[in-house]
Amino acid sequence: MPRIPLGRAALAGLGTLALVAAAVQPAGAAPRTERTEGPVARAFSSAAAEYGVPRDLLIALGYSETHLDGHHGLPSQAGGYGVMHLVGNPGRHTLELASRLTGDTARELRTDTAANIRGGAAVLRSYADHAGLSSAERRDTDTWYPLLARYGGATDPATARLYADTVYTFLAEGVTARAEGGEKLTLPAREVAPERGAYGAAVAPAAQSPDYPSALWVPANAANYAVGRTAAVSKVVIHVTEGSYAGTISWFQNPSAQVSAHYVVRSSDGQITQMVREKDTAWHARSGNASGIGIEHEGYIDNPTWFTDTMYRSSAALTASICARYGIPKDRAHIVGHSEVPGNDHTDPGPNWNWTYYMQLVGGSTGGGEVQLGFPSYDTLRSGSTGAQVSAAQSLLNAQGFDAGTVDGSFGTRTASAVTAFQQARGLAADGVVGARTWTALLSAGTTPALSQGSTGAAVQRLQRALTAALGRTVTADGDFGPGTQQAVRDYQSSRSLGVDGQVGPATWGALQAGR
Repeated sequence: MPRIPLGRAALAGLGTLALVAAAVQPAGAAPRTERTEGPVARAFSSAAAEYGVPRDLLIALGYSETHLDGHHGLPSQAGGYGVMHLVGNPGRHTLELASRLTGDTARELRTDTAANIRGGAAVLRSYADHAGLSSAERRDTDTWYPLLARYGGATDPATARLYADTVYTFLAEGVTARAEGGEKLTLPAREVAPERGAYGAAVAPAAQSPDYPSALWVPANAANYAVGRTAAVSKVVIHVTEGSYAGTISWFQNPSAQVSAHYVVRSSDGQITQMVREKDTAWHARSGNASGIGIEHEGYIDNPTWFTDTMYRSSAALTASICARYGIPKDRAHIVGHSEVPGNDHTDPGPNWNWTYYMQLVGGSTGGGEVQLGFPSYDTLRSGSTGAQVSAAQSLLNAQGFDAGTVDGSFGTRTASAVTAFQQARGLAADGVVGARTWTALLSAGTTPALSQGSTGAAVQRLQRALTAALGRTVTADGDFGPGTQQAVRDYQSSRSLGVDGQVGPATWGALQAGR
């Protein structure tokens, strides 16, 4: 089919994609390579040369999927890994395909960024070979459109087109992103005219959301939600997708997912897609499913670049509408994070979600916001205790899947039972009392990324709180791994007979999470 230069107007059927992270160059600017490439940029250049895939295309694809963040080898909601989101789930096997094509192990592809980028390039090249692209055609970025649509894994043509259009819009508008270690990658804007092939006939959903007219309507697979409800709608549950917008929509259409949400919100422009009717029960928050309406937000909890002002405003308008229609109070007791719903083991929306700003946009009260978890010291708590530290313990227990009930700051029988169950699961003395060891295990629970001086973020803050409990002295919980935190790590390692290097790896995390 004829080539049509792709700009914002070309995506009107799918919603305008406003790229807040884009560094826009003059239209038609020629692609250029950084004069001094860092390790991630070199990995893209090397993979592009080895497999004959345009370098800019690889970068745009990686940015679309992950903002070039490998997330320490942790999987997305759909079981995808690394910068290039190589997937291993019952319906998709690009991780396994990449392993066969490159000879790298699945573990290397999951955890090594250069290997992951090389794996993504190898998968794309295999698709190009299967499609019969010649060497000259492979050099033309515009010929790769159907192959990108295939890479996204969507079986629905409109969703596949949404995925590929997103990548080409990043190519058209340009991107500036920070990769691992703070490395800056710039993708200049360029003219693109993608050859959509069979996807040219696939259009965005024409139907509006049956419950929220501003949204699109793309139904989730019937295997991923329950028709009807067993309780009245009384809360809105805020989630983060741990994946891309198009990828999440595709995942909820996959019958093997066994998860869904009522709405998905895009980062760049706040576009909303409804996937489950509000009258039906989406599977998003365990004990909160029956009474909650779930809203997923594109992105990852440890990377604040996904949480744009446009996303906040669009989502807040949706939440305000839901509250008005169901008579739900606009406060933090009824607009909650996934981590705050009892019986859940998720941590989203995480510390980078701005609850104060979001609630202001909703037009509600910020009262009852995120529970305070950091204290200069941690008291021993038992039945009858009250106060902010009890609320912290209850919130942490609920986040780990041990039902402490309502986070109300009152240590009752339900909280005691949750403490005992947590202690049993961690091999601690099951006395129902939250002392130093139980605090250490609770505060350190979660992911275990490698940390060292210079690291920042929520995992560092979690480490600092756990060290405060374990050492019995205040370690400033500011999320910045500086000299003071490094010394605290050394002191902890020395006192627990661990290797003393001031870095936090599996052994140190393991000791903390065991309450040592």
